[in-house]
Amino acid sequence: MSYLTLDNITFQYPNGFTAIENVNLSIDEGESIAIIGQNGAGKTTTVKLMNGLIKPTSGDVIIDGWNTKEYTTAQMSKKVGYVFQNPDEQIFHNNIYSEIEFGPKNLGLSPEQVEDNVLRAAKLVGVDDLLEEHPYNLPYSMRKFVTIASVIAMDSSVIILDEPTAGQDVTALKRLTTVIDTLIAEGKTIITITHDMEFVVKNFNRVVVMANKQKIADDNKYNIFWDFDVLEKWMLKQPHISRLSHRLDLDENILSIDEMVNCLKQHNASKV
Repeated sequence: MSYLTLDNITFQYPNGFTAIENVNLSIDEGESIAIIGQNGAGKTTTVKLMNGLIKPTSGDVIIDGWNTKEYTTAQMSKKVGYVFQNPDEQIFHNNIYSEIEFGPKNLGLSPEQVEDNVLRAAKLVGVDDLLEEHPYNLPYSMRKFVTIASVIAMDSSVIILDEPTAGQDVTALKRLTTVIDTLIAEGKTIITITHDMEFVVKNFNRVVVMANKQKIADDNKYNIFWDFDVLEKWMLKQPHISRLSHRLDLDENILSIDEMVNCLKQHNASKV
């Protein structure tokens, strides 16, 4: 059985608006996936169901044997950590150390374990020399890393990142990749919502596409980003290097510069 399962999930808001319908999704422990799709597709609703921020109208969300209907969001945070898209919706302490320690402290960890988790998470995201700083003295980009650290410090098995690349520069994107690689190496399950297709192909192999309140594709990144029916129908773009390869009529499903260079070398060698 998968570690995380969405079993025929539908969610309807109190005003009657249905955000997702009949969604099925299974994710294994230690797996990393990207969820993509246009705004309004149901992506954020789907991941909020995973940690119990909202409960399904019908169907079941099962995390490591726990049905989210039977647990509070605070209890589910032991299993699933959620990093909001906007860090300002998550930050509420006067210094970074207090912000990061809040989660593990409230999970009942020992003071020594809390401190270890805080320092480790802070170092991983690059804020370990700013722990006494007020979070709102930092730029938006760094505040996002503070919220990522606050979730990492809770040591949840599943970590959800909602649009982590928004507002990030090249240096921050490299740091974010390092963070994800480290967490994956530790066996964490990583689920990311993003509109950044370059970030997707660099960091994830499995891609889930959502549209019209449903999951409409679930496959490896090569099949997703070279399925023109899916891309065109749901107004998604290939990564830049793939678009260039397509225009050059290269006959491989290319997603990286290295793959394109190798393909060109083989193409030129065949002419010799």
